[in-house]
Amino acid sequence: MTTIKQAWIIVRSDFRGDRLKLVWAFLGAVVLMGYMGMMTGMVTDDVLGEGEAKVLADFMLVTVIPMLGFTFSRRKMKYVMDDSYTRMLAYMRSLPVPSAVILCKRKLHTVLSFSLNGVLFFGLIYTLSSDMRHELPLPAYLTFALTWVGYGLIVTGMFIFIELLTSGKAYCGWMFLFMLLSIIAALLISLAGGNLFLYTLSCSKEWGLLSPLMWGSLLLGTASVQLFSAWTIQRLKSRDLV
Repeated sequence: MTTIKQAWIIVRSDFRGDRLKLVWAFLGAVVLMGYMGMMTGMVTDDVLGEGEAKVLADFMLVTVIPMLGFTFSRRKMKYVMDDSYTRMLAYMRSLPVPSAVILCKRKLHTVLSFSLNGVLFFGLIYTLSSDMRHELPLPAYLTFALTWVGYGLIVTGMFIFIELLTSGKAYCGWMFLFMLLSIIAALLISLAGGNLFLYTLSCSKEWGLLSPLMWGSLLLGTASVQLFSAWTIQRLKSRDLV
């Protein structure tokens, strides 16, 4: 049986064992992505309409996009208090389930999460922002969304590594540090006269689905997930799960 097939069986069994888990994960995605999409749509409308809130648009994108790769489950919400991923790894090791299958399972969750959360988040932005619809036809907007999904995948590779190799408290600390560094980076770009939101919008409008920025971000994102996953597999072999 292939690694992907084994991982997919585990993913399906997670939800089949508790149908409410699937319902709550979906509702959590709708509520959180709905709120984030609404707020981001309002900010982008201000940027495109009045030319204000440029830095805020960058802040929203660099901090929210990585969250698209999360499954909003009870395990994720209680990770800091219960260290639930460490307990899950210990359980998987006792079965035993190979580390490659665990990583594949996590990557399948990432694909499913980006698909659901991405449609909700970017779909709501496009629906609410009349200026965005005026600036970008649907194919160009798809390019814009995929460019930022590529960025999200780059970060997700690092998050997978930290998530599976550290305690809940350490993971939370790394998350806050990343958000702080992302905001500082966006601020520095703004002080230098640049803007990530407007730059990605411009590239999407000019190149459409042939955008080098979009393909570059997706390739880097895929490489990040694969490289960090391989590194995580090696480190999991020696991680103490007690």
